[in-house]
Amino acid sequence: MQDATALSAPVPAASPAPAPVVLQSLLWPEAGFSSERDLYLRLEGPAFWTDDTNEVSFGPAGELRFDTAFNLFNLGKWRRSCALDQIGLRLHGAGRFELAVFQALPGRSWERLVNRIVTLEPGLPLDLALAPVEDPLGSVLWFTLKALDAGRFSGADWITPQQPLRQPDLVIAVTTFRREVAVRASVARFEDFMRATPLAPYLHMVVVDNGQSAEIPASAHVTPVPNENLGGAGGFARGLLEAEARGASHCLFMDDDASVHMAALERTWMFLAYATDPATAVAAGLLSARHRWAMWENGALFDRVCRPQFMGTDLRDIFQTVEMEMESTPRNAPNFYGGWWFFAFPLASAQYRPFPFFVRGDDVSFSLANTFDIVTLPGVVSSQEADFSDKESPLTVYLDLRSHLVHHLSLPSMEIGRIGLVKLLAFFFLRSLIQMHYETIAAQSLAVQDVMRGPDFFAANADMAQRRADLAALRKVEAWHAPEGPLPAPRKRLNPENPLVRLAMKATLNGHLLPFFGLFGNRLVLKTGERGAIRRVWGAAAVTCRNDAGQIYTVRHSKLAALRATGVFLRDLLRLMLRYPALRAEWRQGYERLASTGFWRGRLGLDAPAETGAPRP
Repeated sequence: MQDATALSAPVPAASPAPAPVVLQSLLWPEAGFSSERDLYLRLEGPAFWTDDTNEVSFGPAGELRFDTAFNLFNLGKWRRSCALDQIGLRLHGAGRFELAVFQALPGRSWERLVNRIVTLEPGLPLDLALAPVEDPLGSVLWFTLKALDAGRFSGADWITPQQPLRQPDLVIAVTTFRREVAVRASVARFEDFMRATPLAPYLHMVVVDNGQSAEIPASAHVTPVPNENLGGAGGFARGLLEAEARGASHCLFMDDDASVHMAALERTWMFLAYATDPATAVAAGLLSARHRWAMWENGALFDRVCRPQFMGTDLRDIFQTVEMEMESTPRNAPNFYGGWWFFAFPLASAQYRPFPFFVRGDDVSFSLANTFDIVTLPGVVSSQEADFSDKESPLTVYLDLRSHLVHHLSLPSMEIGRIGLVKLLAFFFLRSLIQMHYETIAAQSLAVQDVMRGPDFFAANADMAQRRADLAALRKVEAWHAPEGPLPAPRKRLNPENPLVRLAMKATLNGHLLPFFGLFGNRLVLKTGERGAIRRVWGAAAVTCRNDAGQIYTVRHSKLAALRATGVFLRDLLRLMLRYPALRAEWRQGYERLASTGFWRGRLGLDAPAETGAPRP
């Protein structure tokens, strides 16, 4: 793939050694993505990194380390999924250095695999083959350089003489809706990247424009596709169909703000090229918007609710980072899923298309229904502009609950039975009741009712236009607005840290069974990121929520609103229990029908595909 100095010992002229392949190059801090330098490199002594050239200049005894979250090499994942046996390191720079290569193994002291003096020559990469590395339980590698005199370092690559099993043709499918500035900037970044990457012949971007307003020009590397606004599900379904029409082998669903390092595309492509299981998929982790050093999720499990993996991991801490990488090395559970901010998968393994959820739950369903082997990789991460907690509203809770119910009704692997669904609904209901979010409870009831209307309701309402209007009209109290004066003064009469207070509040549904509770309960002011902290809400009769933009809304204790919400909830719960067997059968049949090529081609107004081989479901 790339010309380079041979990695292994000389071989007979009749059988020249293959040129080594670059598996993973370094990532550098990037303005607009993350300036947290300790996620990329660590410097000690007279060593200085410059962001315009991404070079490190050294004085004597200056040290550079890559024991960092984005530049670890996870040998365990490459061994498990790609049968990688031979690994080497290529260095670029000038000067004399002490090179050390380290290996972190689970439950054991870290090993120093290499410690030697190396001399780097300008314009002449130095290739170092590592001796066979034992990796019984999964491990990660990194290296350090210590300057013996003045010098500079300009890059490094993990390389191998092993050749890839395939050359994936990868279509990057981006869905956008009226985010013209963000998507144009992403396309520009991609075009710049394509001028530099050796993988350009194997990559193409399709921009599915649900708003039909982005005005992206077509080029050799980018194809704009105007599309009806059917949400993320419809946009990515269209992107998948476009990838198939181009004859691609793999597709990558990605956010329209391309909030990833472009080099993550190279890491993903190389992993897919070497994967021994053709069903291998790569999912990106997600960084917290407030703290770019904190993992929001590195993949997630769906177990009645969505359970982010490794949330809160401090990526600046090498010990936490190594532990995360090691724990994520074994094959993930069948209920593991990847978010569509960055999800690369083989088209041949996508038996089911996206389900028409509009948004929320479509990525979960796609991973659960299809049998991908989903892997996460160091440095393949996305960054969101706002945390999910900022986005929670009656609309998002409606979307979450109805998708959860559909997963359990339609996918046999997610079967939890009638009682399991009752517990799930009770969890959503009680969480909102305790927090006095009565409009959210009304949205939950609407979600249950819509699921009981069956799959045809989702087919007829794929654009969600009517439901979005219904839920917007419902939202009166729980609507963000500018404060009209000073925030209400907090009042704390009941201590939620007291176990007896918490017990009393649980027994009375947070005061809903106590007379006059609204007069003496606590008053709280919470940031949006604190809204999910139920413990703080015990004993509260009024809560003012405040977001990062300074907007607020206030919910207050109301026995009448709680009684109405409870009545509707119990009615819908009883109906669901009575209809459960027939509803489950209806959904299992309907899911296959709607998560199909035929449904999406018809809904998107596309011509029927030509007959090519076995039909898709």
